[in-house]
Amino acid sequence: MLNVKGGVRFCVGVMICLSATAQNNTNSPYTRFGYGELADRSFAAGRAMGGTGIGLRSGKQVNVLNPASYSAVDSLTFIFDFGVHAQLSWFTQEDIREKNNNGNVEYMAMLFRLFPGVAMSAGLLPFSHVGYRFVGEEQEVGITSFVGTGGLTEAYGGVSWEPWRKRLSIGINGGYLFGNVSHQRNVTFSNSEALNVVNTRYLEVRSIKWETGVQYTQPLGKNNRLILGAIYAPTQKLTTELYEEQQVGVSTASGYVETDTLEGKFSLPKSYGFGFSFVKENQLTVSADARFEEWGKVAFEGDNLRDRMRIGAGIEYIPDAVGRSFFQRMKYRIGGHYANSYAEADMGEQGMHGYREYGVGIGLGFPVRTGYGVDDHRSIINVAVQYVQVRPELKGMVSEDYLRFSLNFTFNEMWFYKLKMR
Repeated sequence: MLNVKGGVRFCVGVMICLSATAQNNTNSPYTRFGYGELADRSFAAGRAMGGTGIGLRSGKQVNVLNPASYSAVDSLTFIFDFGVHAQLSWFTQEDIREKNNNGNVEYMAMLFRLFPGVAMSAGLLPFSHVGYRFVGEEQEVGITSFVGTGGLTEAYGGVSWEPWRKRLSIGINGGYLFGNVSHQRNVTFSNSEALNVVNTRYLEVRSIKWETGVQYTQPLGKNNRLILGAIYAPTQKLTTELYEEQQVGVSTASGYVETDTLEGKFSLPKSYGFGFSFVKENQLTVSADARFEEWGKVAFEGDNLRDRMRIGAGIEYIPDAVGRSFFQRMKYRIGGHYANSYAEADMGEQGMHGYREYGVGIGLGFPVRTGYGVDDHRSIINVAVQYVQVRPELKGMVSEDYLRFSLNFTFNEMWFYKLKMR
């Protein structure tokens, strides 16, 4: 029988340990552009359903994709959610093929009710990842290589309120976006008398962001309901520091280092999304989302950005939520998604080009006995496996294939509940 408080302490300890030794979450050369690879902000349950969440509403799991969903939690519940991620990746460019693997602790979040009709969620979420290392074309004068590291993280807090009980909910997330990204260009000259040059550009982000959401629930008979959701975030200027460091032969007597502070404008785009879910209580959930981000209209020093669209859909099925068999109580999920890149690579005479992303996923939700005696399978372990293809718009660019694994623990603690003594 699982001790939930002990489980939460264990997961926090694991997160601290893994954070100190974790690898970067990506090896993609496309993370050289923009803020890097945008993180999938859905948790394991949502990823198996195509990354949906705008129209999903549940009092048993945290859904950060729409802050309006928080008010679904009941007054006795405290939810702690903790997730890890790993992936195998294959990169192909013409006849060159490379394989990598990486993983990391991804997020932690909590959800609880403050007052009747008002709930709150808070936690740490990834925003973007940068991680690449490749060598450019070899020239007569020497070799140029490129290395990128870093990423952005969001510490968020959100509140949701039900002005119309069990029908209408509105919510808002406020976040503090922070992190560092570095892009390094190394030039190693073949002439032994020439001094090697390392040019590094650093971007530091420390800024506030926010978004809002709404959900409306329409009952369809006794056990069915339709949930409509929408989210919106305005264009937001980021507080950043941009500087460049140039190292010339620092290991030699004639070497030197120069650092310059640069002027740069960086913003987040206006974004909005719509989603729905059809729910047959304790048996079936069908969901679909569409999200649009106007990256082509925001400031980003040095890179060319374009508008991005992401769509996804998924299904969750429970054979028998109160059945005797463990497999009857499990949650079975499947889904898929499509998205285009928000950044473009400069291909010289062939112009600016991006890529398209296609993904499918499956997942399972394993109920965990917590021993309360009433609704005692509230906690759940979610597992998701996704296969994702990244296909460039121009032949000769890098194609990417991913096999991604997500695991999250949702500890559903009952507050203020006391068992009656017999």
